[in-house]
Amino acid sequence: MIPSPDSLPRLAPGCYVNDKKENPRLLIKDGKSLRLHGPSLEIVERCDGRHTVKQIISELQLLYSKAEPSRVEQDVLSYLSLLSTQNYLDL
Repeated sequence: MIPSPDSLPRLAPGCYVNDKKENPRLLIKDGKSLRLHGPSLEIVERCDGRHTVKQIISELQLLYSKAEPSRVEQDVLSYLSLLSTQNYLDL
């Protein structure tokens, strides 16, 4: 499922980012975790229910300004879709 530009993604209940700066992880309700680094960390940190998908894409395009904007957009949408499919994210 491709998220709508105006949707406000947020981590699903029971999922949260730990507060370790050296080894950030998305902790998941079933005891699993995903290592977060680079763009994945930037995306997940913005999934707070206050940033729209459109805002997340725009902020990542600014942050990774050397990358092709359309590539950044596609990567963000793909990652959000993956997290949603795995029930780690509510769109």
